[in-house]
Amino acid sequence: MFLQNCWYVAGSAGEFDSGRTVARRILDKPVLLYLTGDGRPVAMEDRCPHRRVPLSAGKRIGDSIQCGYHGLVFNAEGACTHIPGQDMVPPVKVATYPVELRYGYVWIWMGAAPADADYIPELSWLARDDWAVGRGQKYIKADYRLLTDNLLDLSHEDYIHHSTIANAADENIANFPVDVRVDEARVVSIHRDMPDIASPPFFRIMRGNDDRIDRWQTAIWTAPAVNMTDVRAKDAGGAAEGSLISHVMHILTPETATSTHYFWSHSRNKRVDEQEVTRGICAAIDRTFDEDTVMLELQQKSLNEFDGPVPGMRTRFDDAPLRARKILTALIKQEQESGGIVVAQRQRMLFRDEARENVDA
Repeated sequence: MFLQNCWYVAGSAGEFDSGRTVARRILDKPVLLYLTGDGRPVAMEDRCPHRRVPLSAGKRIGDSIQCGYHGLVFNAEGACTHIPGQDMVPPVKVATYPVELRYGYVWIWMGAAPADADYIPELSWLARDDWAVGRGQKYIKADYRLLTDNLLDLSHEDYIHHSTIANAADENIANFPVDVRVDEARVVSIHRDMPDIASPPFFRIMRGNDDRIDRWQTAIWTAPAVNMTDVRAKDAGGAAEGSLISHVMHILTPETATSTHYFWSHSRNKRVDEQEVTRGICAAIDRTFDEDTVMLELQQKSLNEFDGPVPGMRTRFDDAPLRARKILTALIKQEQESGGIVVAQRQRMLFRDEARENVDA
């Protein structure tokens, strides 16, 4: 069901302000997360080895966790350091997971193979001063693969997202031709050009006007569930130089087979210092993803009641999602058979290189 030997986002750095601990289920395993006093991320199994109760039901003491049942204390490395009422402390440990803090996210490695930080996706624009960045997250009661399907098939925009990113009724996104590519059997992308169209509400916010635009977008996926929507726009008929560039990251972390932690970010290269614009964009994105959430949870509920293949019938827009599913299924099978790391190329993401009109910021 899941790739194990790769990096997933366990949480946003801001979730751990003021010494907070976060209990989260990842790949159907309970995990307790926090930052030490010096800012080092910690991830341990959220289960006391004594009576198997969740450690998250206890409390944090400095950089250690005290079980709320019998008071056993475990340090940031998972080792038991204190047992009330006895001097001898056996060499008992709580399982811990490799974690890294990068790009404003805490990344976790759940697999048995040695973790390599070079496999963390390169999302450099999230750490650059010349890009404006907004972030958010969702919890969606749906299979993470359904979310990837949704992100690789944007023909749904005009039916779900009327108030944010939909095209005008006579410029339906589904009517524009698409180009699907698979690079090195690991990156799936689907691209479409939409020349001389009315500017959707979301683009009016970013551009500051409602002039007609040439719009183009590339939806990109790589295993296990890292997606980007690369969106660009310019004045209709104008030069590509100086185009608006918008990177929307969708990093999906499976909670269970039917629920997902959804971490998103939006980066843009225009009006970078205008915080009010950033807030407006984030609010619009949040509404957009709320609309997706409603449909995806309805879809998951239907699948729970009437199990069957997805899609049940095919349209031309199912090509990219099906290619991604095929790659993911093959990687999971290969990993289970080998026990090693099967996403062989380091995840130095080719997102920017994948975009057809590569205007570097």
